Amino acid sequence: MSVEFIGMIGTRDGSETRPPSGPVVDPDYTRRFARAHEEAGFDRILIGYGSSSPDGTQVAAHVAAHTERLGLLVAHRPGFVAPTLAARTFATLDQFSGGRVAVHIITGGHDAEQRRDGDHLPKDERYDRTDEYLDVLKRAWTEDAPFGLDGRYYRFDDFHAEVRPAQQPRIPLYFGGSSEAAYRVGGKHADVFALWGEPLAETAQQIASVRAAAEAAGRTTPPRISVSFRPILGATEEAAWERAHGILDTIRGHGANNPLFGRRRAILPVGPGAQPQNAGSQRLLAAAAKADRHDRALWTAPAAATGAAGNSTALVGTPETVAQALLDYVDIGVTTLLIRGYDPLDDAVDYGRHLLPLVGAELARREAAAAPLAAVAGGAR
Repeated sequence: MSVEFIGMIGTRDGSETRPPSGPVVDPDYTRRFARAHEEAGFDRILIGYGSSSPDGTQVAAHVAAHTERLGLLVAHRPGFVAPTLAARTFATLDQFSGGRVAVHIITGGHDAEQRRDGDHLPKDERYDRTDEYLDVLKRAWTEDAPFGLDGRYYRFDDFHAEVRPAQQPRIPLYFGGSSEAAYRVGGKHADVFALWGEPLAETAQQIASVRAAAEAAGRTTPPRISVSFRPILGATEEAAWERAHGILDTIRGHGANNPLFGRRRAILPVGPGAQPQNAGSQRLLAAAAKADRHDRALWTAPAAATGAAGNSTALVGTPETVAQALLDYVDIGVTTLLIRGYDPLDDAVDYGRHLLPLVGAELARREAAAAPLAAVAGGAR
């Protein structure tokens, strides 16, 4: 049994607890940030997408040139470039990186953010367009003969790409979302379906919805499941919670001047009782309204403080406590864990020293314990 660990990098230092520093694109910092994840034992790093952020494929190319094995998960919004061009772009990157690319599809849950890049389709139509887009993308990576399409959103003739992914049969597709439309499209296309960190019961419900959508789409193997958290570690439980409350106080102290708000002002709730448009944020805020603390170590207060603008729920405790909390999610079917900290680079180093080894050791212990039972079962047949 294995679990994939994914981190997340940016091109300059900054988080919800402190303003960005340095140039928007700092090549040296980006290189050090990526190498810290590789040395910490992460499998991949997510390179995010925003209407004002640096281009993720070029960031990924820079990282690929300065790392050896680290996987690259490039966030991508369908609709802003043709799927035929995207297919060639990612296939080229996959070739230059030695087969390390995966694409994280984000359809977009915020109308104002989409309009910044010129997209005026309503949300449900965006998911319909994504469905068509991913059909093209997968065909472009796998079909030998030229093909065309006269679709609802895309029309082209006699397309054939000379460049193909290094990975066969194609580049892996990750997919984010928590709405019924997201389940439908992601259940059909995703290799990995990505969720934000909700309580265990709610996460299990979402996993069931994804699997039901995959079955309805005719798939015999459902997508693997990713869940995202913001671990806050301490040498003791008391130290971890002291650090956690310090982080929360800093977020609240920034108020409207919070650097996160400046970058994501279009996706945050506006006005008394306002709710974000996207289902994922709505779900995090609903969990926060029920209680600050859930299950073994889940803490939802940061989601409430930030309007759930992004993956914003924490796991708080000693490395042992947080490792067990992560394994609780593995036990309900999660296969990928995306973790990032409020002190982004230093936290990535700490996760590699103190957290990832504990999860890996427990999974290895479980696998060793299960091997004799599997052998006996095989002999009985």
